[in-house]
Parts: sequence; C-alpha cells; structure tokens
Amino acid sequence: MAFFFGTSRYIPSAVSKKLVRLIETSAEEMSRSYTREIQAMVEAPSYRTFDEREVHDRGHRVFSQFGRWISNEITEKDMENYWTDLGRQRRAERFSMSEIMIAICMIRRDVWQKIRNEGLLDTAEDLYEAMELYGRIVNFFERAQYFTVRGYEGKP
Repeated sequence: MAFFFGTSRYIPSAVSKKLVRLIETSAEEMSRSYTREIQAMVEAPSYRTFDEREVHDRGHRVFSQFGRWISNEITEKDMENYWTDLGRQRRAERFSMSEIMIAICMIRRDVWQKIRNEGLLDTAEDLYEAMELYGRIVNFFERAQYFTVRGYEGKP
C-alpha cells in the first residue's frame, strides 16, 4: 500500500535484530505490564470484561506480531489478514473503536519505551539506524490501525 511510510520489506539492520531479540526476551514482561495498564484504564472498560490471562495473551500476540514484522517473517498480506481479523473480532465483542486504538497506541508506546530504557540506541552511530527503526515502528502501527479499522467496518 503506497500510502504508508516506507516499504513493508527491507533488510534488517543490526539495531532491528537487537530489537527482535529484545522483544523476544521481554514479551512476557511487556505483556504483563500491558495487561495491568489496559485493564486499569477508564478509557478501555471492555478490557476489564475479559480475564487477565485472555488480555495478557492478546497483548502477547501483538508483541509477537510486531517482532515478526520487524524481522521480515510475515508479509504485508499476513499483517493485513491478522489486523483485519482482529478488527472484526473486536467489533463482534462490542469494543468501541477508541478502546481498540488506545490499546494499539499503548503497545506502540511500550515498545518505544523498552527501546529507550534498554539503551538499544545509545550511541551516535545508532542515530541513522534509529531513524530507520522508528520509521519501521510507525509503519507497523499505522498499518495495524488501518487494517483494524477496515476489519471493524466489515471491509475486505
């Protein structure tokens, strides 16, 4: 899709590979944190109607999807199918669109905070790669939001 920043396929950089390892080793911790936070948010009441394990597993799948995207393990079509299906499922579960968007934004924020907190981009040499990586992160989450909305709206 030409609208989105950059391309969906690229050659993973050293920083991207470090990020994939970081996500793989931190996915459980990040999922637990996400679960606590989303279930406590006044703006996301539907997430409190599910048990903690279900919310955790859903968050974990998104972190996993992100890692697979960064490492080029999934195609644009795989991503479209995943997020469109997610949008359809959330609509069937009667989530509001604002709840879905805030959950996606929280995960994006958590990924970027993890990158910063772990010092993944500490050197000046990492600046160029950081800009490329940030573009990939934006690219992933913009696609996630777009395809989720399409699924929610019932569009193919």
